[in-house]
Amino acid sequence: MRVLHVISTLAAGGAEQQLRLLVPRLPHDCEVVTLARPGPVTTALRAGGTAVHELGTDGGPASIVRLRRLIRLGRFDVVHTHLYRACVQGRFAARLAGVRPVVATAHHLSARSVEDRPASGRVRALYLAGERAGQATIAVTPTVAGRLRAWGVPDARITVIPKAVDAAEFRFDPALRAAARARLEIADGVPVVGGVGRLEHGEGFDRLIRAVGELPGVTLLLVGDGPARVALQRLAAIEGLADRVRFAGTVGHAREMLCAMDVFASPPGPDTAGLVVLEALAAGLPALYATCPPLDELAAARTVLDGAHRLSPRDPQSLVRALRTEVLCHRERRGARLPARSAGDRYSAAAVAASVSRLYDRVAGR
Repeated sequence: MRVLHVISTLAAGGAEQQLRLLVPRLPHDCEVVTLARPGPVTTALRAGGTAVHELGTDGGPASIVRLRRLIRLGRFDVVHTHLYRACVQGRFAARLAGVRPVVATAHHLSARSVEDRPASGRVRALYLAGERAGQATIAVTPTVAGRLRAWGVPDARITVIPKAVDAAEFRFDPALRAAARARLEIADGVPVVGGVGRLEHGEGFDRLIRAVGELPGVTLLLVGDGPARVALQRLAAIEGLADRVRFAGTVGHAREMLCAMDVFASPPGPDTAGLVVLEALAAGLPALYATCPPLDELAAARTVLDGAHRLSPRDPQSLVRALRTEVLCHRERRGARLPARSAGDRYSAAAVAASVSRLYDRVAGR
């Protein structure tokens, strides 16, 4: 089959990286179109031999017209949309082009936001109107699937397929560690607690800053950007931690930053797919987390990964205690890395691609 992937942007975000992992592993002839300017993932996809089209316009109706033309000219059998804008415009364009097998991936839905947009009545109405123009929606977690059902999406149109992790991409490299620490001005022997994610209000990074404040001699490294960055920088200054908190900003790939860390922490906050926790484990880090569905599944099966510890949602001090313990263990190991761990084959990029391919066959009637 010929498959066109429509995505809002090819910057360095999680959805873009998921597309980068998915496309080369699908047993189909895939092309990609971005509705924004090319980003880092554009280069990676093209380097792998994938054709990437740049739509180059922000106009809603104009984008739909140009997408319809691209779909018709390319004779695509399936259209797969990613992120809010692409899900709305791409599904309508596919229907207008006469392509009925349309799949969308819902990466993040909450009571407050749809992807990166406030969950206003208009935003939700447009999303649901686009959903009716498609045939199936992939929810990356059971929680996202539940929100889709609550919005009125029929259960038969929802398929849960988790996000993928390519563990080999996060292999620890001491040279990367040294380079990252030198650039961030962190001395080699200083223990580093790290967090990765979009810096939004309510994501729990404020708790992480306060927790590190109770650990003398420890530096906090926050990787990512977002509307809460200024407030978090102000909080670090108020807590007297301005010299112990590093804001790395957005990075193209998290490997180098994970190599620079000694303990990873994903503090209590909104529901998450837990992907960054799996990446941290693959990088040989002890990982403290509040929510990680893949690890919760392993725990339910009585399987425990060494160095992965779930924080108590009812105990605000559990984060401080766990961090103190892991920093002590790090010192006792004299900085030695833990072995790389994974949550199993279900979350490998190959397994996720196989699940998506089976969904394509179903919606295409094959």
